Amino acid sequence: MANELDETNGPINEQGRDVHVIDKQIPVTVGAGSTVFEILLWVLGIIPGLVFLFMKIRAKNYFQKLQQKLQHDASQIDNYLEQRVQVLQNTAALVKKSVELDQAVFTQIAALRSGNSLSDEQRNAVSNKIDDLHAQINVALENYPELKAHEDIRQAMSQNAYLQKEITAARELYNDTVNQWNRDVFSWPTKQIVAARAGYTTRIPFTASAEVKKRAEEVFF
Repeated sequence: MANELDETNGPINEQGRDVHVIDKQIPVTVGAGSTVFEILLWVLGIIPGLVFLFMKIRAKNYFQKLQQKLQHDASQIDNYLEQRVQVLQNTAALVKKSVELDQAVFTQIAALRSGNSLSDEQRNAVSNKIDDLHAQINVALENYPELKAHEDIRQAMSQNAYLQKEITAARELYNDTVNQWNRDVFSWPTKQIVAARAGYTTRIPFTASAEVKKRAEEVFF
């Protein structure tokens, strides 16, 4: 039998293909077969019915703990975003001491320091806005290369780069937990039945904005 996917003989797409995260939550549902399955367990005896009942209780507890982990992972991203805003605020102040920096930059950075809990959509928007403000500060530095040698500015930009790596790592951890959730809610019978009865849906992983993806395709050197 030949390989279903043959990397030597194609077909291949010479133009390549970009991928996108589908911004859609899929409700978890079960059909009549699941109800029949549960009834059948009780018909077979009290012990099979009780065993499955305890399995459902464990599954419910599992999902509750997993939701708390999702909250924790999301909070980690928020913490790093807050630190990055603070670093950019300090950097902007240092740059403004030497050159004229648009006052709107300060206003926008200050607005990001809300300290409130963010939804997934808001978290992505804040992250993208921080990237945009960082780019504006970089433009000012490019216009005044001598500022890059300023020790405080150099350290601030180094901190910014470090925090961006931490944000990326935190997003990976969050996406791993989202992937675990999305797989488990469709794990039939126990977890899927519990998830469906609780009205759970799949969750959407972190999504890069169109602007960020566009910049990633640009030539930097």
